[in-house]
Amino acid sequence: MVRSTVREAERVSAELANRTRVIGEHAAKLAEKATAQLSQMLPLVRRVIAQTRAHVFQGNVHYRDKLFSLFEPHTEAIRKGKASKPTEFGKLVKIQEAENQIVVDYQVFEKRPEDRTLVAPSIDAHRRVFSQAPQLLAADRGFWSPANQRAAKQTGVKRVCIPALGRPGPEQAHQQRQRWFRRGQRFRTGCEGRISVLKRRDGLRRCRYRGINGIKRWVGWGVVSNNLWVIITAKRP
Repeated sequence: MVRSTVREAERVSAELANRTRVIGEHAAKLAEKATAQLSQMLPLVRRVIAQTRAHVFQGNVHYRDKLFSLFEPHTEAIRKGKASKPTEFGKLVKIQEAENQIVVDYQVFEKRPEDRTLVAPSIDAHRRVFSQAPQLLAADRGFWSPANQRAAKQTGVKRVCIPALGRPGPEQAHQQRQRWFRRGQRFRTGCEGRISVLKRRDGLRRCRYRGINGIKRWVGWGVVSNNLWVIITAKRP
């Protein structure tokens, strides 16, 4: 049924393009708009047909470039790595927070990167805003690597507060028991709360704009909203 609908849409689109179907001027304008929509939608429908056939007849649930939405084809499935967390659909967003709950940088990724590739760009973003490296860099263990730890130190970060993956060595284990390290991880946990507030209060739970550029604008306005709220409600000395 879907394949026959696609073939019929292709036939009508070809007739309109070759002017073999005679229509009036007003109808021609409507047909031109419809043809543009068809040319955009038909390749997406073909992808859905292909991935459905692969799933049903071949049992392939890991189809490459799986399409989750015809109207927002850039949508990705995002897994949190925990069985208790439901699968979310959208784009991965990096939120970078400094002291006093101010978001100093954000980024919407068109393709989900590995967390450990974000450490150096995050330090660079902090330096662009404050003209110096952060005193302390806190993140979860997905951002850890020996190379990232060395690079952070070389850029001027005094304390790198990222738990090691797997079983830490003696030096790393000793560092992770230090008071400053535990305090830094508490600060990172607070950043998770900031993400929750951005979703609940500032609208980042669901984007109301269309397209990847619309998502970037929506997230940007959410960050502006958060920072204005923090500044306005800050306690005066």
